[in-house]
Amino acid sequence: MCYHSGMKKTVLRRLLCGMMILLIGLLPACSAQSAATLSFTAMDTMMSLTVWDGADSCARIRDHALELDGRLSAVDEHSEIAALNRDGAAVLSADTAALLRRTLALCEELDGALDPTVYPAVLAWGFTTGDYAVPDDAVLADLCAHIDYTAVKLEADAVTLPAGMMLDLGAVAKGYLADEAKRILDESGAAGAVLNLGGTILLYGQKPDASPFTVGIADPDAPASYFGTLSLSQGVVATSGGYERYFERDGVRYVHILDPATAKPVDNGVLSVTVVADEGVAADALSTALFVMGADRAPAFCRENGGFDCAILTDGGTLYLTEGIADCFALCGGYDFKIVTVSADPAAEE
Repeated sequence: MCYHSGMKKTVLRRLLCGMMILLIGLLPACSAQSAATLSFTAMDTMMSLTVWDGADSCARIRDHALELDGRLSAVDEHSEIAALNRDGAAVLSADTAALLRRTLALCEELDGALDPTVYPAVLAWGFTTGDYAVPDDAVLADLCAHIDYTAVKLEADAVTLPAGMMLDLGAVAKGYLADEAKRILDESGAAGAVLNLGGTILLYGQKPDASPFTVGIADPDAPASYFGTLSLSQGVVATSGGYERYFERDGVRYVHILDPATAKPVDNGVLSVTVVADEGVAADALSTALFVMGADRAPAFCRENGGFDCAILTDGGTLYLTEGIADCFALCGGYDFKIVTVSADPAAEE
């Protein structure tokens, strides 16, 4: 086995990509044994579940996804996060507080490339409503002044935010769902599962024929296609890319992933980042943060930090692969990327 250890148009695009991932990974096994399947919409995306030998798992995971969506959504006025943003203080449920605590710890580990307090800037650019705008420099400066995860005060389950600050856990919510789904699968005794949670994929147990799971990585220029595949035995696979949600103004494309340092959409030459990790929250957080870091910083971060693997595609046609998945990756026909293996020893990189 080869595994070491981020609107209707958007929903349709993710549905197509998700269907493809499931087909790539599951067609060889379907003839061997039938599986329980379920598709539904939650967290502003289409989710598709396939589970072997876990009869009640699909429904339980769907119900939990909807419950988490109602609790974590920043746009649902009845959610815990919306109440916190509205009032500036709240006592969260224990699970939500634990997720926020883990997220803040990851923000520190990622040197601020991930920051849930970027939410006011997301609103200002119009990515939550589709009412897009390009803020001027004065507005951006004010937005930057309210982006600082270290200013979030969390004591036990009570959290307070400085005036003008709001947060959004959307960058880790699907990864958290993946972790929760794994718990449900463990409890149900499922033999195996592939869960597509809208760009975050949980690979669990094994398929009936015991072959590796195969996950396709979407082509940013044609998201219903894929440029390569990963052959994996387990883990969470999370992909972030600017092709998922964006708008164009005066010939400039603005993607939905913002740099917390500037309050602006990321524009650093990275097209997509795919992360493979054991923990869903970490996989989601890393895919977003590495996208923000860009080709200059992200490979160095991967080189210096273990516990995950990643594939980073740049607009110059370079694909960075960490050593742990280099042998698991296959480039699809018609693509001619320069592949660089990210090694703990920079001198060994090709």
